[in-house]
Amino acid sequence: MTDNVRHPNRDKPEARQTKAIVTLLLLISAALVAIITIGGWDKLQGAKPVDIFYVLVYLLFAYYAARWNRGVLPVASALAVILIIFCAVAGPAWFARDKTGFESPPIPEDLLGLLTLLLIPVSALLIVFAMRGFQQGWNIEAGSRADLEARGLLEPSGPASEPRPAP
Repeated sequence: MTDNVRHPNRDKPEARQTKAIVTLLLLISAALVAIITIGGWDKLQGAKPVDIFYVLVYLLFAYYAARWNRGVLPVASALAVILIIFCAVAGPAWFARDKTGFESPPIPEDLLGLLTLLLIPVSALLIVFAMRGFQQGWNIEAGSRADLEARGLLEPSGPASEPRPAP
């Protein structure tokens, strides 16, 4: 039995572009979270496991998205919504640390605040493109006629034959 399954929606330029953008946005998000985490490591209170989780999961999702797995797209969108909330709260807090009496992290607070706020539009774009990719049907398969006949789902009599019900 030959496996001639095609994914016709993956051949479209829009789908290829969306896959590349989603993968890139996941990698950018993971890099930004990693930079913020490393740069503010001593000053992060209780958020270290969450940050590490986001970096690892976004890298894993980028790998799966690059391999046309559309199942990670809604989960990536949900995590991006949560990340937007975290960034909206944490961004201004980094700027508030730029006063006397606070010990400075390895990366300046202003830069950490800017990177944190930059994650908001990156995450919003990730949501938009991930949902676009989810709607494109990357998982749709189209088998060849020979494959269907080999599986016994079509009679080999000709093009007008009707599909048989699966056993």
